[in-house]
Amino acid sequence: PVLDTEDAWVSVEGPVSIVELALEQKRIHYPLVEHQFVLCTVLYAIMRFSLKSVKPLSLFDSKGKNAFFKDLTSIQLLPSGDMDPNVLSIRQQFLLKVVSAAVQTLCSSQKDKEVSEEELFPFEKGKNWPTLAADLAQYLQISEDLVKRHYVCELYSYGMDHLGEE
Repeated sequence: PVLDTEDAWVSVEGPVSIVELALEQKRIHYPLVEHQFVLCTVLYAIMRFSLKSVKPLSLFDSKGKNAFFKDLTSIQLLPSGDMDPNVLSIRQQFLLKVVSAAVQTLCSSQKDKEVSEEELFPFEKGKNWPTLAADLAQYLQISEDLVKRHYVCELYSYGMDHLGEE
């Protein structure tokens, strides 16, 4: 980008401006950032719903695990389209656990106190965990429809038929 500066600033001495420092930075490898985002979302879901016996790194193959410890500016080999069926099974189980835990948390709080979702998750306003799990399914190469069907089944099993119909 072209940065126009006024003549008065040309003769100024001092530390390098933050704009110039930003322009000198290496470009990040965006797919690697997305990969890190998936891990952060997985860790947050595990923490939020206190999911037991979930090993976050088991959701990734060896290439995916190695990519977590590399610089974001480096171009890394990320997992390809062909995945180990065992890893896919573990991913699917994880996403279904997240959906089940989200529905259980929402339904139990609404039955106890008639609390809205915004009050239950004050720092997560506008965050719909089942929808987030369906979005995460794309990154983890799991069928979104499978996650959505499980969500509807969970809603019906907890007596939330009006939401299940939607």
